[in-house]
Amino acid sequence: MTVTLDERLDAYRTAAAAEMARYVAGLEPRRHLYEPLRAFTLREGKGLRPALCLATCEAFGGTVEDAVHVAAAIELLHAAFLIHDDIEDGSEKRRGRSAMHVEYGVPIALNAGDALATLCLRPLLDGVDRIGSRMTRAVVAEFQCTMERTVEGQAVELGWRVDDTLDLSPIDYLDMVLRKTCAYTTILPLRTGALIGSWGGADLGAIARFGFALGAAFQIQDDVLDVVSDQALYAKDLYGDVREGKRTLMLIHLLEYAAPADRAFVEEFVASSRRRDEEHQVQRVVALMREYGSIDFATDYAARIADTARVAFDDAFGGCADSPALSFLRALVPFMIRRRS
Repeated sequence: MTVTLDERLDAYRTAAAAEMARYVAGLEPRRHLYEPLRAFTLREGKGLRPALCLATCEAFGGTVEDAVHVAAAIELLHAAFLIHDDIEDGSEKRRGRSAMHVEYGVPIALNAGDALATLCLRPLLDGVDRIGSRMTRAVVAEFQCTMERTVEGQAVELGWRVDDTLDLSPIDYLDMVLRKTCAYTTILPLRTGALIGSWGGADLGAIARFGFALGAAFQIQDDVLDVVSDQALYAKDLYGDVREGKRTLMLIHLLEYAAPADRAFVEEFVASSRRRDEEHQVQRVVALMREYGSIDFATDYAARIADTARVAFDDAFGGCADSPALSFLRALVPFMIRRRS
């Protein structure tokens, strides 16, 4: 029986979720910490990060059991970043429900995010019995590096908004994405899975290059979905990036190619939180993105980066024998730019 990409993705997500639940269930104080954490972490996401970790481990000769504690730690860390990001961005929705700070208030949400960033270390420490102290140290080092790069990337993106920076290029965007999205969405899961599965023998540089291309394609598609999705099917705030004034590839392109009057409008929109709260102003920015081909530009850019990912995949996994896990990882490249949520 052939297992589809969605079925395998769901199997990896379920394995990680079961492991993750061990660290947020039945603890005190419940009402203002562990119950909100458990409810938030049970919200079903795509499961991309644990899937990358577990499939890569299998592709290099390991098993799901060898790396499931690491996949759970990645998901706990990811949840921490999501909670804090939603506060920083003023997002109202997350995974089809109210963001945690909307549901429980900012103080409880901030503390919950801090708790998850701390809890993510526990599965790693518990994993010593599974993979030994030497491999655990290597995995923890990967986490430490990733956490540093991610907060640096977030600072760069927040700084663009605080400083009202508009003179940006696609290279600036990709550098930010490398530090932020790619670091913890693709590179960390891939590198830790490869470390454990190969017992330290994998070429982690090649793995990181593939992770960068895969993660960049993922993020650009995420940006595009923010302006083209059906709100009824979209689990986040439609046009949320536009309202927040995020420097997406589409906004960068629009600012470069818009006629002077349209550029002046966009500059004023981005600089004014009042204007960004006005729905007709948001709709006009999205219409300009369509008119000037900014959405098509980002879509094409994601496709070209996905082509790079296909080449990088062969370098990263060239020594791996054919397996269902390897086929799944290969299929994720087109999946990144074809997904609709």
